[in-house]
Amino acid sequence: MDVAVMHSALVIGTGLMGTSVALALRARGVTVYLRDVDSAAARTAASLGAGTVQPPTETVDLAIVAVPPPLVGKVLADAQGRHLARHYTDVASVKAETQHDVVDLRCDTSCYIGGHPMAGASRSGPLKARGDLFEGRSWALTPTADTDTETLNMALELVTLCGAVPVLMEAAVHDRAVALVSHAPHVVASLVAMRLESAEEREVSLAGPGLRDLTRIAEADAQLWLDILGGNAAAVADLLDELGADLSEMVAGLRAMAATDEAKRSSGTKTVGTMLRRGMSGRSRISGKHGRQPERFESVTVLIGDQQGELARLLTDADRADVNIEDIRIEHATGRQAGLVHVSVAPGMTAPLREALRTGGWHER
Repeated sequence: MDVAVMHSALVIGTGLMGTSVALALRARGVTVYLRDVDSAAARTAASLGAGTVQPPTETVDLAIVAVPPPLVGKVLADAQGRHLARHYTDVASVKAETQHDVVDLRCDTSCYIGGHPMAGASRSGPLKARGDLFEGRSWALTPTADTDTETLNMALELVTLCGAVPVLMEAAVHDRAVALVSHAPHVVASLVAMRLESAEEREVSLAGPGLRDLTRIAEADAQLWLDILGGNAAAVADLLDELGADLSEMVAGLRAMAATDEAKRSSGTKTVGTMLRRGMSGRSRISGKHGRQPERFESVTVLIGDQQGELARLLTDADRADVNIEDIRIEHATGRQAGLVHVSVAPGMTAPLREALRTGGWHER
């Protein structure tokens, strides 16, 4: 099998994804060139250490096309026409339509492989980029019918250099999968958040971490998501149809629970309970830290002030317990200069953590 070695790369598109890829590659010693129709974005990415805006003087090893899905085919065709790289990939979140565009534009598909890192942020742009954005995340690779081995190996090296985990799949299978795990959830989050638009202020003031977690992704750029959903509309619509049937069943169950007839209440309770338990079962299938099945951690919650350096002081005090912190979550208190910090550790390890935090003057909640 051919072994790919990446020395140079060209990132076309210096938004969140492109700049994050560039930062990850630069951290591994790869020479990175940056290109964007928005020269200011490219200069911003360069100022962050993502690479240089100077054009490459020779053909690079890999070009990463990091533009919205509808533009991938045209940008790839242009890049191949200029012989900018030996191999090409992209990071678009829909693959079947992108692959069709690539074929229709008569791109050389032997040196191209589709890609989609399952990572992102609610805000876009190079200033939100991080070199560790892809650490431990899945990165789908969707070869064409004639993608050659060397191109596949180069893409696998890209994924490895970015700290991600490669998953090979067909383009159509990928799009059905992301409809389930990404695109439909975004629509649902947006619909829930939309209900808040006309809610009274006192109602919204009761929002807690559950609602914040559920609606966080609804903050993402609407135009970007129009492009994403437009490329995968049929798969998302099919899934939302199925979800609509589930919602109807849940509504019927809740109506029955509110009935005066005891038999109806019992039936409704059974329906709702079954669906909630199935939800728990489905949630448990999502891998946890480092790709493992999620573990049941125990948490210690303390009140923290909004002063500068308080979180660092908390972590320093927690470190004295010599306990590995598995997760940390901050819950901001509405209208107060304070918040709650939930520190998660392995089962049975809360006692030394509590002692260390008490010694540091922290108050548990």
